[in-house]
Amino acid sequence: MADVKMTKVKSVKTPAEKIKVGLLSGFLNLMLILFSASCIFPLVWMFYSSLKVKRVFNADIIGLPKEPTISNYVRIITNPDYHIGGSMLNSVRTTALSLFFIVLFGFIVGYILARIKFKGNRILYVLFLMGMLIPVHSLLVPIYVVFNTTGLGNKWFTLIIPYVAFGLPIAVFLVEGFIKAIPVELEEAAAIDGSSFTRTLFSIIFPVARPILVTIAIIQTFSCWNEFSFALVLIKDSALQTVPLAMTMFKGQFASDYPKIMSAMLTTMAPIVVLYFVFSKQIIKGMVAGAVKG
Repeated sequence: MADVKMTKVKSVKTPAEKIKVGLLSGFLNLMLILFSASCIFPLVWMFYSSLKVKRVFNADIIGLPKEPTISNYVRIITNPDYHIGGSMLNSVRTTALSLFFIVLFGFIVGYILARIKFKGNRILYVLFLMGMLIPVHSLLVPIYVVFNTTGLGNKWFTLIIPYVAFGLPIAVFLVEGFIKAIPVELEEAAAIDGSSFTRTLFSIIFPVARPILVTIAIIQTFSCWNEFSFALVLIKDSALQTVPLAMTMFKGQFASDYPKIMSAMLTTMAPIVVLYFVFSKQIIKGMVAGAVKG
C-alpha cells in the first residue's frame, strides 16, 4: 500500500481580510481605552478639583487649578466639626469586626450545611438564601424599633449586628458551594490520623477555603465601609458616626463647597485604595476562585 502523505493546508489571509481584522482590533482597543478613561477621569477630576478653592471651582469646573492648594485637606482634618478622623476610626472598627464575624460564622455554617446531613439541612440553607432576596430598606423601620426598644441603638457596636446579619447569607452561599468542591477524602484522611473535628476544620479546610474567604472579605469590606442606611437610622451621636454619615456634614442647605467635599471623599477612600493595592494579588486570586468554584 502506497504511503499517502497528508499535507496540512495553511489558510492564508488576503490583504482585505488583514485590513478588516486590523480595523476591528483597532476599534475594540479604542473602545477599551475610552472605557478606561471614563473610569479614571472622574478620580483625576476629583483630585485636581480638591486642590482648588470654592471660588475658583465655581468659575471653572473642568479646568486645572492655576494655584493648587491643600487648604481643603487641612480644614477637613483639623476642623472638629467634621469628625473625619473619628468617623474613619469608627468605620475601620465596625468594618473589621463585622468582617471577622461574617467570615468566621459564614465559614462554619457553610461547612456544616455542605458536609453534615441532618434534618432541616436544606430548609436552613434555603432560609439563608432568602436572606439575600430581602431588600435592606424594607427592614429599616422594624430594626429601628427593635434596637430602640432593646437599648441596642446608638452604641459603638450597633452597626456590627445588622452588618453581620445581612452579610452572612452571601457568605454561607459561597462557602457551601466551595466546600462541596473539596474532596471528602481530605477530611477522612485527617480523621484516620487522629485529627479532631475542630482541628480538621480550622487547620485543613480553612486554608483550602482561603480563596473564597478572601472573596467574601472583599465583598463585605466595600459593603460595610460604604453602608449608609443603617448608619443613618441607628446612629444619632456624632462621635459614633461612620464615613458615609460624615460626608453629609459637607452639604449645606442652599450651597455646597464641592472642593471640600471632594477632599473629604478622597481622604475617606484612601484606606480602601491602599488596602486594594497591598492585597491586589490575593484579591485577584480570590475573585477568580469565587467565580470558578463559587
